[in-house]
Amino acid sequence: MTPTPMTTTPDVRRTIRASTATEAGAPPVTGADPAVRIPAQAGPPGTRTGCTTPADTTPTDGDTTGAPAPHDPCAHGFLPERPPVRSMIGTWTRLDALAREAAVATDRATAVDIVDRADRADELTALRQRVSRLSPRNAEAAAMRVAVIAVSCGWGALDPQAPAAREVANEAFLELWAAIAHRIDHDQFVALPTLALHNWAPERKPRRHIPIDQLARTEQLVPIVRWAPEGQPLSRLDRLMLAATRLEAHGIWLFRLADTLAGRAPDDSSTPTALRRLVRIQHALRAQLHSEAAELAAAPATDQQRAVLAALAEQGALEPPVLQAADAVLGIGGRRPGEGRRQHLRRHLPAQHRAWLSAMDRHCAPVRTLAHRGGPDAAVYREAQESLIALRRTYTALVQTAAAPTPGGPLPEAA
Repeated sequence: MTPTPMTTTPDVRRTIRASTATEAGAPPVTGADPAVRIPAQAGPPGTRTGCTTPADTTPTDGDTTGAPAPHDPCAHGFLPERPPVRSMIGTWTRLDALAREAAVATDRATAVDIVDRADRADELTALRQRVSRLSPRNAEAAAMRVAVIAVSCGWGALDPQAPAAREVANEAFLELWAAIAHRIDHDQFVALPTLALHNWAPERKPRRHIPIDQLARTEQLVPIVRWAPEGQPLSRLDRLMLAATRLEAHGIWLFRLADTLAGRAPDDSSTPTALRRLVRIQHALRAQLHSEAAELAAAPATDQQRAVLAALAEQGALEPPVLQAADAVLGIGGRRPGEGRRQHLRRHLPAQHRAWLSAMDRHCAPVRTLAHRGGPDAAVYREAQESLIALRRTYTALVQTAAAPTPGGPLPEAA
């Protein structure tokens, strides 16, 4: 049976939403919050229980502040609000084509040449001049395509606004990159969250509207920008990124339990129950990764794709957001990393996602004091930490399989 989070009091939820909004740059939530509601009893997987349905984060014509609504990962985790844009239109079709060409380039030099040709044809300048007209959803789509090009060319670690970057990368592309980063208010988006969470689509159009997390769980997914040529099987890199998307979709219950544990006292009778449910969710996520392993190991891979993975790993840009959410609740196996390390991992997430994780750091701190106690409740907490360590190791093994020059060995057995 799918675990269901317990009720979080409106006061705690209001505090979390307020602190998240403040850190993300939105005005704090004060007074009565009409969006907060007491969760109903559990429904089947995919139903929204224990969560608030967030307001549209895109400012409307009547919104004079322009500030987005606080992000509520209970609704769909860190998946985008709507399915990613499959095909861009107008002048932006050229960015689509550039990303697809760069993804299947045989090496970095070939990918750089593709970008240089686009520069000589003034295509990058034309795109740069149109960035301000992009809707937020299309800006995210453009960011994914820029991320594909950047890592294909070996530029993923560059700061597009740094003068030194112009000695390494194409200047017109850096200007396009910086303009899109400014448009989405996120200058560190070249990472797995952008490459994976904005690079998928359902194979067939759903007959009715369903929540984004349920869509990503139940539908057959295909990559929007393929790292394998059309007509050929998906590559390991394609399958790894689809696996990361499905992990995020299956991890929705972890986000909801994180919200449940926020503000709980360690001696609250409901805390060990929530932690046991967290353990079961993490075991389920680990099993989900194992279900992806065989097909990923059998998929083809190229030296270029392995270079992309190695570059992202070197930047600390492969950590899935759902694992960062679990860490915000539990810490890493009793060995919590320094604040600098945690922020290093989170810098690739949008501001509101980072703010939510920081709020969880604070509000779940009482629960983490169980690490220094004895008794059955502390044992349950340590079991939750151990299950997170096992989940992270399984994900790391999947990445290593994707980066291996030959089919990798078996993953650790699922618990």
